[in-house]
Amino acid sequence: MGSLKNKEEMEPIGGESSKDAILYVNGVRRVLSDGLAHLTLLEYLRDIGLTGTKLGCGEGGCGACTVMVSHYNKVLKKCVHYAVNACLAPLYSVEGMHIITVEGVGNRKIGLHPIQESLARSHGSQCGFCTPGFIMSMYALLRSSEVPPTEEQIEECLAGNLCRCTGYRPIIDAFQVFAKTDDAFYTNTSSSSLQSGEFLCPSTGKPCSCKSKGLNGAGTCKQSTVNGNKYKPVSYSEVDGSTYTDKELIFPPELLLRKLTPLNLNGFGGLKWFRPLKIQHLLELKAKNPDAKLVMGNTEVGIEMRLKRIQYKVLISVAHVPELNILNVKDDGLEIGAAVRLTELLQMFRKVVNERAAHETSSCKAFIEQIKWFAGTQIKNVACVGGNICTASPISDLNPLWMAAGAKFQIIDCKGNIRTIMAENFFLGYRKVDLASGEILLSIFLPWTRPLEYVKEFKQAHRRDDDIAIVNAGMRVFLEEKGEDLVVSDALIVYGGVAPLSLSAVKTKEFIIGKNWDQELLQGALKFLEIDIFLKEDAPGGMVEFRKSLTLSFFFKFFLWVSQQISVKKSTGIPLSYLSAAQPFQRPSIMGSQDYEIRKRGTSVGSPEIHLSSRLQVTGEAEYTDDAPMPSHGLHAALVLSRKPHAKILSIDDSEAKSLPGIAGIFLAKDVPGDNQIGAVIHDEELFATQYVTCVGQVIGVVVADTHENAKLAAAKVVVEYEELPAILSIQEAVDAKSFHPNSERCLKKGDVDSCFQSGQCDKIIHGEVHVGGQEHFYLETQSSLVWTMDCGNEVHMISSTQAPQKHQKYVAQVLGLPMSKVVCKTKRIGGGFGGKETRSAFIAAAASVPSYLLNRPVKLTLDRDVDMMITGQRHAFLGKYKVGFTKEGRLLALDLEIYNNAGNSLDLSLSVLERAMFHSDNVYEIPNIRILGRVCFTNFPSHTAFRGFGGPQGMLITENWIQKIAVELNKSPEEIREINFQGEGSILHYSQQLQHCTLGQLWNELKLSSDLLRAREDVKQFNLQNRWKKRGVAMVPTKFGISFTTKFMNQAGALVHVYTDGTVLVTHGGVEMGQGLHTKVAQVAASAFNIPLSSVFISETSTDKVPNTSPTAASASSDVYGAAVLDACEQIKARMEPVALKHNFSSFAELAGACYMQRIDLSAHGFYITPDIGFDWTTGKGNPFNYHTYGAAFAEVEIDTLTGDFHTRTANIILDLGYSINPAIDVGQIEGAFVQGLGWVAIEELKWGDAEHKWIPPGCLYTTGPGSYKIPSMNDVPFKFSVSLLKGHPNVKAIHSSKAVGEPPFFLASAVFFAIKDAIIAARAEVGHHEWFPLDNPATPERIRMACLDEFSTRFIESDFRPKLSV
Repeated sequence: MGSLKNKEEMEPIGGESSKDAILYVNGVRRVLSDGLAHLTLLEYLRDIGLTGTKLGCGEGGCGACTVMVSHYNKVLKKCVHYAVNACLAPLYSVEGMHIITVEGVGNRKIGLHPIQESLARSHGSQCGFCTPGFIMSMYALLRSSEVPPTEEQIEECLAGNLCRCTGYRPIIDAFQVFAKTDDAFYTNTSSSSLQSGEFLCPSTGKPCSCKSKGLNGAGTCKQSTVNGNKYKPVSYSEVDGSTYTDKELIFPPELLLRKLTPLNLNGFGGLKWFRPLKIQHLLELKAKNPDAKLVMGNTEVGIEMRLKRIQYKVLISVAHVPELNILNVKDDGLEIGAAVRLTELLQMFRKVVNERAAHETSSCKAFIEQIKWFAGTQIKNVACVGGNICTASPISDLNPLWMAAGAKFQIIDCKGNIRTIMAENFFLGYRKVDLASGEILLSIFLPWTRPLEYVKEFKQAHRRDDDIAIVNAGMRVFLEEKGEDLVVSDALIVYGGVAPLSLSAVKTKEFIIGKNWDQELLQGALKFLEIDIFLKEDAPGGMVEFRKSLTLSFFFKFFLWVSQQISVKKSTGIPLSYLSAAQPFQRPSIMGSQDYEIRKRGTSVGSPEIHLSSRLQVTGEAEYTDDAPMPSHGLHAALVLSRKPHAKILSIDDSEAKSLPGIAGIFLAKDVPGDNQIGAVIHDEELFATQYVTCVGQVIGVVVADTHENAKLAAAKVVVEYEELPAILSIQEAVDAKSFHPNSERCLKKGDVDSCFQSGQCDKIIHGEVHVGGQEHFYLETQSSLVWTMDCGNEVHMISSTQAPQKHQKYVAQVLGLPMSKVVCKTKRIGGGFGGKETRSAFIAAAASVPSYLLNRPVKLTLDRDVDMMITGQRHAFLGKYKVGFTKEGRLLALDLEIYNNAGNSLDLSLSVLERAMFHSDNVYEIPNIRILGRVCFTNFPSHTAFRGFGGPQGMLITENWIQKIAVELNKSPEEIREINFQGEGSILHYSQQLQHCTLGQLWNELKLSSDLLRAREDVKQFNLQNRWKKRGVAMVPTKFGISFTTKFMNQAGALVHVYTDGTVLVTHGGVEMGQGLHTKVAQVAASAFNIPLSSVFISETSTDKVPNTSPTAASASSDVYGAAVLDACEQIKARMEPVALKHNFSSFAELAGACYMQRIDLSAHGFYITPDIGFDWTTGKGNPFNYHTYGAAFAEVEIDTLTGDFHTRTANIILDLGYSINPAIDVGQIEGAFVQGLGWVAIEELKWGDAEHKWIPPGCLYTTGPGSYKIPSMNDVPFKFSVSLLKGHPNVKAIHSSKAVGEPPFFLASAVFFAIKDAIIAARAEVGHHEWFPLDNPATPERIRMACLDEFSTRFIESDFRPKLSV
């Protein structure tokens, strides 16, 4: 299962057409043997060695697996080229087609395609794991477009692709050069035409000399969004589409001539795959196999089979049945075959809207808008209309519209009899429709709308792009003129997301028919909607109050929209300030700008070089852990996991699992050769649970088998009996039960808090609680390790996706009972980490090492996305309880803070996370008297862990919440309160460290000037006065982030540098490349040290047998410490070379290296660095925990829809002090990526756990376990105007080459968006007389935004102090 050995053969292009099932991949003909029906296209591609196509989620939600499919459409007489998710596409569904993967687009040997070249140049690839998917989405768009696409089309085609590193802006930049413009200057510069070492200006994309502008290599670069280069196709044909180079793969001629044949094939476990070519054949198959599933794009069935483990025995592909693919424009409407793809349907709707009278296409326009936000392009390219209808999902975006628009469904039975049913009568219950077992949906008929008939769509989701609805709706009203009145003749109001099926509001419909379209109708309809829509308090999906309010908001918007449409016939009396509520969201193209200083030091340091691996990443040639080829005797592993949050294990029965095919062994705690106790700081975890489990997802054992699927099947069959015990499932429950990790209490004090509060100095004292939500890392590459033995187990080696190879080495040595000297961990690169692979990756490697060691066979353990999210921990949720005293001017006097974090079931790094949160609980404010008490809560969740910022953002967010509350109390702007309390040069912090080289004031003033804060506030005020239901807000937030590990011994770094006789340099250091550009910066340091080109320096991998005892790549300090260690090694070698260099005038470094070699001079050195003058003593509460601080500030402007909670960021303006940057382009990329990731934390990403707040989720279980339910920011969430500046002229004397750390400091600046949202909500509440302070928890999701905007719709369901539920 899943293996292609001896099952598939490759043939060269040519040969005669045969009846074999065939497939072309990158121009190579391949015969598909029988028995592979269980495989997806992705599994097949990776099995044959095409590992550029990545597995990111397995559910079509991230786009990492995107490939292009081409096939000849005999009806259109042309080839169609489109992007698909290979993780969902069944292998046999692409039989007879041509698949192009990233490897077929371009590579380093034949040359990069312009798409690849542009993305690499634009710094659009950081960790690189998502990069091939972006390349293929763009490639498919260009191949399928006869003329250059518009910027809107480009952004739309990328909606199904996620990136966690870049913040999307550079990706958009890279691809906009292919967009159609009015006065485009087209060029087609390939990488080969650039001379070696030639500098590409970031502003123009062309060779220039701005790299060395000014004195001493100093210059300024202002980079705008659009590069100067523009690309256009070199040719276009109906078969091959648009081509941009002469090396594009053509469509295989055999497939043009080949006649399709029916397929009858098999797969693992008795699975049958049929492909009928006629309706009669399909009906016969359905009669014989009444339980068969009809598949088109496999977007529903595939997820059911893969993630929900539903076993279907017969799959019938309907893609090639002509009768199901009709698309006919008729006099009375549109006839749509059930198998018509959504992309085709969208194109048809757009066509008829352009061609037919406007009054006929009201429903078509509604469908166009709804399909736009339906899903990513890859899904829409394969998902069909009938599949979406017959799935009968209660949150289907289209079914409410079919019902409302009066669509009719044609149904055919096995005998060919056809019946017609109205869409509104087709849905019977939860995923139940009016189809007998022998019937299928044949077609849909959508009637044209009549004059004065209006159809409108509505949808609110957690995220606009590619997200399932929370609530959606389709509404239709038909008005008749009666005298001067417009009376409702017919109507239908249908909602999704409020019942087990798409629900028609029957009583509301009955009420409005016969009524005049006026305010009286509106008020009456709202009352009847409350009766029609009934949701229980514990309804699945939660958010009951929000969902109820959306039903009213949608109808109100519909009323406004229809009133606008009929305003030419009848004055409706709608205030002008209401009209914007009915206007659709129109997103402008993203405009970015980057402003930084270029200060060259030597040949490379200071230059905005591209990421060293970028050209490997854009071609798919960069290898990650799961890409490593499996040896022939290798095994795949899957974990046996606890299903209870707290329980005693009574028995484990693995007998059924052992009997399954392909199983090589099941290993439990009793099988661990060494120590079963593990832990990051203290050994408070078990590798495999013995007597008790303390969270859902705790590892009980590991199964190894010949394939990943077989291992997972067996793991699911291991039966564990439990005796359930009480579980603690929130911070508050832990506080109430005094459930804290041992020795985890911390306290920091400055001044005398109690005396200050009692002395009467404080004009005002406020109290409050802040709930801070967690966040999933969502690195695109899941946790993965490949472990093998050497010399029959005398040595153990592994390749791991980790930020801490030494931690893997230590864990594996410990559980196997081996010395660390016999265990080697290597890491080439990782597909994102963000802290999630600092400690929580180590137990994955340890679990895989046990069967590998005992069986003496290689074992690979790669977690599926849902398992990864469930078991590896997230950013800590926090609870802050504050008491703050201040003067009437707003000057801070005292802070008394209790702070708690949710650690989960082991300590891991939670104490250090708490400590950093406490260090950052002043943010940038001078507070004379402070007392902070911190506790680490033990809860029955998987252990939470490091995440970018490491507790700092949580501490600062609590602070900014009470700063904002002070502003409300004093009726001042938050910015005013911030400014008058700023720390400055020489300030003594609450942990006794003195601030040095503080640039906060200058940063803040520059940002105020560039953002024109006062003007922005006035513009927002005017907008808010003119718009009742849309509000804007602004905010400006500062940050100060301490740089260093707060644990002193970890601030050390080692490196190994070799100089070879050809003048090239090999560098190895202890840091891991995870997209942050560490290797690139370190290589720049080495290149400048030796005064050689960057191209002469190579960094291969991180390995524990090259540099020992390394600290994790974390805390933002890696460039500082590893750069310094490499510089140390280089200086040692240079000192040895110097006597030789002084004797001769060598023409090149290579000559010098050769001469040194001939004189037997050692050209290898080990460098070492320790961060000086740091250390903190928690017993005294004094010390210098940080080497220095990185300062920054951000301005943001947002617009919210108060009726739905939807929001978008109009402007984000960021400035950071990064000293003299080693690589300003990489630093800008880190800032943008951190900001957008932070935007996710404060406004989009919500973890939902089975706790007291979410009783509809099983206790202790994580509901949000994949991109379907957990939403990270997409391209649509990027600020419209996205500007980044680096402070100029402020070198940092504390770090290498006067630079500063960048990875974590910008993350918190996204809170400017959060507080801008709150500013907009304040304006909305003021409309109804609510001026008091109110809490807003993060993430500020649509639910929290909408329910905070009190109005006549929401207050029917909530009180003014309502606080939506949050897992903390």
